[in-house]
Amino acid sequence: MKNACPTKVGGQAILEGLMMRGSRSIAVAIRQPDGNIHLTVEPLKRPGNWKKIPIIRGIGSFVSSLVTGTSVLMYGADVLEKLDEAAEAQKAPEAPQNFGKKEKSEGIPKSAILLSVVLALVLVVALFILLPTFVLGLIRKAGVQSVLLLNLIEGILRICIFIGYILAVRKMPDIRRTFEYHGAEHKTIHCFENGLPLTPENAQSFYTLHPRCGTSFMMFVMIIALLVFSLFGWPNLAVRVLTRLILIPVIAGLSYELLQWTGRHDSGIVKVLSMPGILLQKVTTCEPSLKQLEVAIAAMNAVLPAHQDPNVPVDYWVGVQLADGSLVKNEEETAEYRASKEKN
Repeated sequence: MKNACPTKVGGQAILEGLMMRGSRSIAVAIRQPDGNIHLTVEPLKRPGNWKKIPIIRGIGSFVSSLVTGTSVLMYGADVLEKLDEAAEAQKAPEAPQNFGKKEKSEGIPKSAILLSVVLALVLVVALFILLPTFVLGLIRKAGVQSVLLLNLIEGILRICIFIGYILAVRKMPDIRRTFEYHGAEHKTIHCFENGLPLTPENAQSFYTLHPRCGTSFMMFVMIIALLVFSLFGWPNLAVRVLTRLILIPVIAGLSYELLQWTGRHDSGIVKVLSMPGILLQKVTTCEPSLKQLEVAIAAMNAVLPAHQDPNVPVDYWVGVQLADGSLVKNEEETAEYRASKEKN
């Protein structure tokens, strides 16, 4: 990992595939039931001036990642469902002539994405703010009065809840496969950052761990929250909950800056700061197969032209990468996808 050259390429694992994000475009690659790879690419909006302001850019990136990540998850699930339906129809004895033709999609409405993000935030607040604060209130009634100790216990409890949640969902087959694609994402990014040809065999030689992973970001959030909340003592329950909610954006901004800094350096202190997040990635990533690495490489290749050459125009397109590596673009689906994104 120490030989990696930091880039603006990142990603996110989804069901049976993943998303890669370059400097100017996003690509979603999903393994189809027939073995081919379904690809969708869309341009990124040019970042505003807020991207240059420390802390503020972290808050903006946090919100943007939540919305984009939720949208990609929902889109991936929608595509996978349609692919499975087409595959089942093809197997049917008397399949209709248009068995593989998809109905025109209106796209995922912004209201559905917004609702998903809100529900996710409510769950996060309930699990990682309200529950630890409530438990610590009981511990204080039991006789523990040290403010430092109470905040330390709260921080450790929050981290334990987070790790316990990941360990629990990891046992689900679909989630484990998603963690395998998470590993494929990291290996492919390492391969690219080390300047090697993007082949499954080259990518397989790298770690499934990466210092700029979102898992490391979440661990930074937990640790920084512990330190920041300690500065406010131990007021009553209402004030504790209020201060923790208000400070979430600040903590996200600080965590983003720390993650970016550790991703650009390799000193001893960086290794110490990165270690908790790196260790946690041993839980959120699994060793991928060569087939899964093929999907990650397909997504990476789809964003690289725009990443490397600012003169290459970026536009929406939908297509399929065949087993022989050739790419077939679908003009009808591309037009429908562009129309749905512009409408939303």
